[in-house]
Amino acid sequence: MSGTKTIMVVDDDPAILDAVCIMLEFEGYDVYCTPDGAELLNMESNLPDLLLLDIWMSGLDGRDICKQLKQNLSTSKLPVVLISASRDIERSALAAGANDFLAKPFEIDDLLAKIEKNLAA
Repeated sequence: MSGTKTIMVVDDDPAILDAVCIMLEFEGYDVYCTPDGAELLNMESNLPDLLLLDIWMSGLDGRDICKQLKQNLSTSKLPVVLISASRDIERSALAAGANDFLAKPFEIDDLLAKIEKNLAA
């Protein structure tokens, strides 16, 4: 097995999901993309090395998903970066247990820096 890191991207906006996933694949990551945040809650194995999770998705709040992941023994150590178009909810994102926060729109270099920081932690 190679040292390639796996990143799961969850966003219900298809344009953002596609753009981020393509960019991360170009950077050499194994990427799994889904618009369905609930899919995460059922994961027990094959966990990604890092999760990029949108906060506001139809029907689900990424902060609630993050809280549940952090309370589950099998997913509690999974680094989670919450992403939102609202810059003023960083505090609530971190309170939900997120390892980091990134406001949309973001620069690719900022996203990559947060990914690298959280993968190294």
